[in-house]
Amino acid sequence: MLLGLSWMVMACLIMSGIVLDCLFGEVRRWHPLSGFGNLAGCAEKRLNRNHVGRVRGIAAWLLVVLPIVAVSWLVTAWLAQLHILLALMTHVILLYFCVGLRSLRDHLLPIAQALQEGDLPLARHLTGRIVSRDTTSLSEMEIAKAGVESLLENGNDAVFGTLFWFLVAGGPGAVLFRLANTLDAMWGYRNQRFLHFGWAAARIDDGLNLIPARLTAFSYAVLGNTRLAGRCWHQQARHWSSPNAGPVMAAGAGALNISLGGDAIYDGEIEHRPALGSGPLAVGTDIARAWKLVSRTTALWMLVIALIGMTHA
Repeated sequence: MLLGLSWMVMACLIMSGIVLDCLFGEVRRWHPLSGFGNLAGCAEKRLNRNHVGRVRGIAAWLLVVLPIVAVSWLVTAWLAQLHILLALMTHVILLYFCVGLRSLRDHLLPIAQALQEGDLPLARHLTGRIVSRDTTSLSEMEIAKAGVESLLENGNDAVFGTLFWFLVAGGPGAVLFRLANTLDAMWGYRNQRFLHFGWAAARIDDGLNLIPARLTAFSYAVLGNTRLAGRCWHQQARHWSSPNAGPVMAAGAGALNISLGGDAIYDGEIEHRPALGSGPLAVGTDIARAWKLVSRTTALWMLVIALIGMTHA
């Protein structure tokens, strides 16, 4: 850990950030990540001219990410000189703004509720708010599949990857990871507009996610059908387009003993995606099962960090 803090202190900081997130959830107005998204959108419009050139994409990434990370690091370092408690509180607040455990629950469980009540139009509408695929004609199983996939993948992106980089570099580390992940979600598409401009955003996010994604996949496997999760991870992950989403979703699907992946419609075109997992196709109740897997994994991570802190006290 780069902060020089004990594991027990880090465990307390992480628990405090998770508790704040569970109690208050996302800030409804003026959320920092929303503001960052607006900033990134303006930068892309100005710099992504003619949709060519990796250099502009690299410059845009550096322009919108590095100043924010630098300021968060300078502020926490300055506060540490004044009083360590002020710095620790700032690290917790930064983690609270970056982690999204309750957000996953608040966005995904209403989809499961709508499916349970047979309200397919509402379920499609809610699903369309969290995924980039076309949801206007999705069936119940396709909605369930999209919901479970989103929970498993964003469990890594919004929770476990954030916690990993918080352990490495505190609040500024969590900020760096979440900003990089946000830019990948905005710019990391393999279409004409972003193929070159978004190359840096996609590759940087891949690098930052390399270790967290595999720790997440391992955690999913431990807490579910371990043997099946391991087999799906080994056999299926390499066929997925994302080097990090593949292990996470393959292991998660195997842990839940369900089948995910397959064709989906993006921007009016069918994208042929490899199969993930094994067993019956996902149904509405599997969204709640996926949420339980993510929440149990969060508890596991906090427990492991606390135990390490106790043994290194």
